[in-house]
Amino acid sequence: DGKTLRHSYDRGGDKKAIHMVSAWATSQRLVLGQVKVDKKSNEITAIPALIKVLELNGSIVTIDAMGCQRSIVKSIVEQGGDYVITLKKNQPSLYARVEELFKQAIRQGFSGFTHTAYSTNKESNHGRSEIRHHLMLSDIKELIDPDNQWEKFQSIGMIESVRIVKGKTTIETRYYISSLPNDAQKLGKSVRSHWGIENSLHWVLDVGFREDECRIRKDNAPQNFAILRHISLNLLNQEKTSKTGAKNKRLRAGWDDDYLTKILAVAVN
Repeated sequence: DGKTLRHSYDRGGDKKAIHMVSAWATSQRLVLGQVKVDKKSNEITAIPALIKVLELNGSIVTIDAMGCQRSIVKSIVEQGGDYVITLKKNQPSLYARVEELFKQAIRQGFSGFTHTAYSTNKESNHGRSEIRHHLMLSDIKELIDPDNQWEKFQSIGMIESVRIVKGKTTIETRYYISSLPNDAQKLGKSVRSHWGIENSLHWVLDVGFREDECRIRKDNAPQNFAILRHISLNLLNQEKTSKTGAKNKRLRAGWDDDYLTKILAVAVN
């Protein structure tokens, strides 16, 4: 996923804030790599460059709708990974085919369709409750991608989120393309895990490291310091003796040399 370093701009030098794309390993809570998006480009060209330096065997790569590109899917498969990628109307014809196929499957009671379904228990938090219904269809490649344009394309997913906030109910439906076999529960877990990069990386960088407030902006310094923050966060996350968050660990390392040594030792071990 991508993140803009909001205060790395330099109006005097006509320089916009830089944008970094990072790969986040959810289960290990580690940044695996990052690339800076070229000022004349966007995430679509940056993501394949990042994927090419990763070992993806046995991994599921999740990307938002910006990454729903044939070249990106091909890069993931070439590196040995599987994928679950959000599908939106930036791929209009593909989106229309997937949406219509799910409507048809539901109308027919899934007769003639290979499908799995999974629903979560009601989750309640801060006055909001939510239930998510997951559907997955497989054996549909000839219907969706007859020209074999999408590498290792095996299944499509639909997640319907029903939210109740202050007595008002809203329903949101999202679609996905995937190389996974037909397993709606795995689809749900993969999609939920994707938010780890927002909650455990981007949010921590802003709150624990105050990244968005940083005014470092000369030459390559913003990119270099972004990488240093990622390395620091990796070390803090791997230090397990303290149960506090990254922000407090960082503060403690600043005034306790013994604790700082313990954190640095993680890199050696």
